[in-house]
Amino acid sequence: MEQNQNTSLFGLSIDPMTRNHLAEAARWAKFLAIMGFIMCGLIVVIGIFAGSFFSMFADEGYGRYRDVDVDAKGLGAVMAVVYVLLALLYFFPCLFLFNFAAKMKTALNAQNQELLNSSFQNLKKCFRYVGVLTIIILCLYVLALLGALLGSR
Repeated sequence: MEQNQNTSLFGLSIDPMTRNHLAEAARWAKFLAIMGFIMCGLIVVIGIFAGSFFSMFADEGYGRYRDVDVDAKGLGAVMAVVYVLLALLYFFPCLFLFNFAAKMKTALNAQNQELLNSSFQNLKKCFRYVGVLTIIILCLYVLALLGALLGSR
């Protein structure tokens, strides 16, 4: 005699209200992801512009950069690299959020459990990435604060 086993967690299911909430969350996630991709592109463009801006000052010998043109060129290159790295760091949570939104929409329309699971997996990846990045930044702040306190003595 086979028993009908409910494999969902604690007997939870997606009712019409939950479905609407998930669909709306997916729409907002897609919007935020697309805006994030646009911001990544703008950060890269600004980084390249800032790098060339400082290099221009070094080449032309304007103002206080007249005697330190090598430093100004180096600063421009460093700024460009930093901006591109920041855009790269920002790209991945946007990608995970976009994948969450796209898979959630498809899963709800097709009532596909595998896509629903994959969608939530991408949401988990997004939160984990942002969480780890937040921990790293907080540690850097603590180290900077300790360095400032020790350096002031």
